[in-house]
Amino acid sequence: MRVAVLFDIHGNLPALEAVLGEIEGADVDLVVCGGDAVPGPFPCETLSLLRGFGAALRYVHGNGERNVLRSAEETASEDQLAAQARWCAEQLSPEELACLVALPATVTLAVDGLGDVLFCHGTPRSDEEIVTLVTPDERLRAILAGVREPVVVAGHTHSQLDRTVGATRFVNGGSIGMPYEHEQGAYWAILGPDLELRRTTYDAQRAADRIRATGFPDAPQFAEEYVLSYSRPDETAPFFEEMAVERDRAAQSANSEK
Repeated sequence: MRVAVLFDIHGNLPALEAVLGEIEGADVDLVVCGGDAVPGPFPCETLSLLRGFGAALRYVHGNGERNVLRSAEETASEDQLAAQARWCAEQLSPEELACLVALPATVTLAVDGLGDVLFCHGTPRSDEEIVTLVTPDERLRAILAGVREPVVVAGHTHSQLDRTVGATRFVNGGSIGMPYEHEQGAYWAILGPDLELRRTTYDAQRAADRIRATGFPDAPQFAEEYVLSYSRPDETAPFFEEMAVERDRAAQSANSEK
């Protein structure tokens, strides 16, 4: 079985449309959406395209889906991200929100040439846990402790990577809608019989114009930062790694006070 892996779309419909055009000729059996399809400028249209795969779609939730669901119950936004999540929740129908509620945290599939592959958003134990290009082997080994599958495929940090610690291969499929890479484009992957990390180009200016025309909060900023320009992974990875270290310290401190 061959699997197309789509992570961190973030409602960037033009980028997703470009990737789907390539998937049509890629001879894949299943599509895995690895979370954070929303929030973003085109939430309804993005979920509609994913639903078009029918039984060939596997979808695990990310922290983005959880934020949209949580914002549906809130009445006021405290910051930009909360406002964006609530706007998306307001666009989605009750049926669409119910589908997000039902999403699993992980999915395991048997993939040709790779064996059992565990798909998750951040890590197998949390959709918010951070793994980057500069994560020390010791920390990654602890994250993957107890995982039986030989391959784990995740997203969340928006940069493609492929590394092995001990007996486990950890892959980040990249981000379709908000990539941190060396070139503009939509980043995704195909699994089976090996791993293909892919980049799909699309018309960034036309995509930016479409995004600006939506009602998404701060749509012009989204278009500028994630479509017309990009951040390099060697710039973002140290920032995210420090964030992960600070979270670990806070968790350890909280546990020690119990």
